[in-house]
Amino acid sequence: MSENARQFRTAVLAGERPGGSALSRAFNVSASVMVPVAGQSALQRVLGAVHESRRAIPAIICGPAADAVGRDPQLERLLAQSGFEWRAPEAGPAASAVAAVTAAAAYPVLLTAGDHALLQPAIIDDFCTSVDVLNARQEYDFVIGFVPHALVRSAWPQSKRTVLRFSDGGFCGSNLFAVLNPDGLKALAFWRRAEADRKHPWRIARRFGLAALIRYVLRRLSLPAALESLSTASGCRIGWVAVEHARAAVDVDSVADQQLAHHILSGENPDLSFPGPQQR
Repeated sequence: MSENARQFRTAVLAGERPGGSALSRAFNVSASVMVPVAGQSALQRVLGAVHESRRAIPAIICGPAADAVGRDPQLERLLAQSGFEWRAPEAGPAASAVAAVTAAAAYPVLLTAGDHALLQPAIIDDFCTSVDVLNARQEYDFVIGFVPHALVRSAWPQSKRTVLRFSDGGFCGSNLFAVLNPDGLKALAFWRRAEADRKHPWRIARRFGLAALIRYVLRRLSLPAALESLSTASGCRIGWVAVEHARAAVDVDSVADQQLAHHILSGENPDLSFPGPQQR
């Protein structure tokens, strides 16, 4: 990678839905991003990956809520030491994403999630490099990272993941997005409208029109064609890159995912140089 490769300001979404989550209650922590995974919180691992990355620099953490921070000294110390500017979360992930990207105040912005406990510096660097290669061929406003489902299935056959099934294969989300210019915010605005349907790909497809829905159901809709429809619907140019790391498809938003992530990390030496506070 070139030493002069541009850096991506990083925005981390770390909010929680009102009332907390079953995951945070299961582990008796102030917020889901503070769930322990092999000795460190999910959020601490995300921040460590950003700090170790050559392509990403800290910018904004949106969440957890002020009351969660106020009652958790460990979280308060982690945020104070993070090098990120903390912002209170908005009403939902998409609204928080818009606020975080806007607050980052410069482009490109890497957008990821605070529960992405398996994130690694190499995943970030490969994603940012792939975005730049893609954008050199054709200019985009917003780029999404997708993990080929076959890669995830090969790594962890028993793991249940949300899969988008297109004519050219199945793909899992990576929780990695690149907002390349102000027009990229239009994609986040569209996400905000579709937010309630995030676990139901066919409902999202329906927003593109009946023809696209039928093609998706029949698995005759390719991923590029789906993103072309999404570009039209959102009013900006949306592209995608393959993220060739199975672990990028795993975030920790359930007890089962925490167990999977703990198992994966316990077999490695995953500590990164950003220390943060120690686990309780």
